[in-house]
Amino acid sequence: MSDIIQLLPDAVANQIAAGEVIQRPASVVKELVENALDAGATEITINIKDAGKTLIQISDNGCGMSPTDARMAFERHATSKIKSANDLFCIRTMGFRGEALASIAAIADVELRTKRVEDELGTFIHIIGSEVKTQEPAGVNNGTNFLIKNLFYNVPARRKFLKANSTELKHIIWEVQRVALPNPEIRFSLIHNGTPVYELPAANYRKRIVDVFGKSLAQSLVNVDEDTSIVKIFGFIGQPKFARKTMGEQFFFVNGRFMRHPYFHKALMQAYEQLLPPDSFPSYFLFLELDPGSIDINVHPTKTEIKFENERDIWPIIHAAVRESLGKHNVVPSIDFDQSGSIDIPVPKRSAEGIRFPDIKINPDYNPFDTDKQHSEGSYTPSSTTSFREKKNLGNWEDLYQGVQLKIKSEQEPVSVRQSVDFSEARAEHFSGKKVLQLKQRYILTPVKSGLMVIDQRRAHERILFEQFLEVLRSDSVASQQQLFPQTIDLNPADAAVLRSILDDLLSLGFDIREFGKDTFVINGTPGVLDVTSPELIVEKLLEEYKNSPVDARTKAKEQIALSLAKASALNYGVDLKQEEVDHLIDNLFACSTPNFTPDGKKVLTIIPIDDIEKSFLR
Repeated sequence: MSDIIQLLPDAVANQIAAGEVIQRPASVVKELVENALDAGATEITINIKDAGKTLIQISDNGCGMSPTDARMAFERHATSKIKSANDLFCIRTMGFRGEALASIAAIADVELRTKRVEDELGTFIHIIGSEVKTQEPAGVNNGTNFLIKNLFYNVPARRKFLKANSTELKHIIWEVQRVALPNPEIRFSLIHNGTPVYELPAANYRKRIVDVFGKSLAQSLVNVDEDTSIVKIFGFIGQPKFARKTMGEQFFFVNGRFMRHPYFHKALMQAYEQLLPPDSFPSYFLFLELDPGSIDINVHPTKTEIKFENERDIWPIIHAAVRESLGKHNVVPSIDFDQSGSIDIPVPKRSAEGIRFPDIKINPDYNPFDTDKQHSEGSYTPSSTTSFREKKNLGNWEDLYQGVQLKIKSEQEPVSVRQSVDFSEARAEHFSGKKVLQLKQRYILTPVKSGLMVIDQRRAHERILFEQFLEVLRSDSVASQQQLFPQTIDLNPADAAVLRSILDDLLSLGFDIREFGKDTFVINGTPGVLDVTSPELIVEKLLEEYKNSPVDARTKAKEQIALSLAKASALNYGVDLKQEEVDHLIDNLFACSTPNFTPDGKKVLTIIPIDDIEKSFLR
C-alpha cells in the first residue's frame, strides 16, 4: 500500500491558515492598520468600496520597507516585531505573528507600493493568490500603500457567506474605532464609496471619543484615573442616566490593544450597582497599562483574548476606581429635598401683640378616685364620658352605646337599603364589559373558563404592532403623519450607516427621514399608526433593536424592520391603562395570527388553572 500522507502546497496551506486570520473585510483593515501603527505612521487613510468586497486601500506615512523586506513580508512567519521566543514575553507592538500579509495575499489580488525616506525609489509588488506577478522599482511616496482587490476571489464559499454591505461596513467601522481610540495622536480617515465616514484629527483621548461617537456623548463622560503598583487605569466612563439598552460603547484596552474581558466587565458593572436602570449598559473607555510580561496576548490570531497573570488583583482595582470616580463627580444620587407632594403645614401670621400662651384651668379639689363627687361644668375633666374606673358595676355596659342607639333610631331604614344599592351599582359600572384588572402596571388579569389569564401588556403590544407593520410593509400603503416642527438627530457613523441602509423600508412604513448633512438626519414625518411624542427617541430605539437583531438575511429584511420598530414603539411597563384601552389591547391581541408569543418567541400570556388556585387555599 502506497503512502497517503503528503505535504500540502504553500498556496493551499496559506488559504487554510487565512481562514483563522482573515474572516471578513474588517479583518484585512485591522491587520493592515496595525502594521501601519507599528511602522510609526502619524497619518492613516482607509479607502474602501462595497464594504471592502471590491477594494480596500490603506496608505500611511510610516517608515516604509526596502525591496527585500517588501518581498519577505509576504512570507509566512516573517516579521520584524520579534526575533526569539523570549520576545513573546515583552511584546509592545500590535503584530508579531507574521501571518497577516501571507494570509491576505493567498485570498486576494494585492498591490504594494512602499518607500523608505532614505531611498530614492520605492518598490512595487503585485501578488495574486500567493503568486508574485511583478516586483519592480517605482516612484512612490514615503510610507506604504496597500491595495487589496477582489477579496476571497478564490474561496467562493467564504465570499458567498459574507453579509450585506451595511453589515460588513459596520464591522469595518468597529475595527477602526478599536485602533483609533487608543491612538488619539494619529490622524485617521475612513472613506466608503467616495463618502467620508471618519475624519479624525490628532487630539487627546476625550476629544477622540467625542469625534468617534458624537457630541451627545461629551456631557456624559466621567474621568477615571488610578495608578497602582500593579496596573495603571485611566479613561472615561458614562454617567448612569445616559446608559443605553444595548451594548456598543464598552471598550477595554491593554497597552493600547483592544480586548474583550467578561471578568473585568463584571467588575465595572458591579460598581454601577443600584445606579443603572434595569437592563441598561453604561459607556466606558478604560485604558490599562501594565508590564507586558504579566499578560499573554498569544491566545488567538485576532489577539482580542488576553490572559492576565494577576487578574484577581486587577478586578478590585477596576471596581474601586470606577466607584471612586462616580462618587467624586457626584454621580451617585443625593438626598432629594424636593417638597413637591408633601403636606403643606400652615404657618400662622405673627401678631403685633406677640405670642399669647393658652390659659390652663386647674381644679385643685379634683380627686380621680372620688366617684361620688360631682364636678362642676367649668372644671377640667379627663373625659366627657364615664371613665372605665367608674364602671365598677359591669351591668350598665349598655350605657356606653347610648348615643349610638339613639343615632340608629333616628335614621330611617330605606336609607340603609339605598346605600347598599349604590355600592352594587358602582361595582357594576366599574366592571362593565370584560372583567379585567391591571396588576403592577405590567400585567393584565382576566378570568377565563379554565382559570385566570395573565397577559404581559408590553409583549402583547409588540405582537400587535409587529403584525400591523408587517402588513403595511407588504401592502406598501401607509399614511405618514407630518411633524409640525421637524426634528434633527445626530448619529455616530456606524448608526448613520445602518439608518441609510434601511431608509427605503422606513419610507414604506410611513417614516419621512432625510439626510441633513454628515451623519445628521431630519425627521419630517412618522407612521400614522403610531402615537409618537418623541420621534428621535423612536428612531434611536429602532436602530438599537435593528443592530442587535439576529436576523441578517435580505429575504427577511422586512420582518427585521417590523420587529425592530415594534420593540421600539411598544407600550412600556409602568403605564396605567384605562378600561377601554385594556379592552382594545385584548381585542387586538386575539385578532393576531399568533397571539401566544412575541415575534422573537417570548411568551405573551399564560393561564393559571382554577385547580392551582384552589390548591393554594388547600381545598
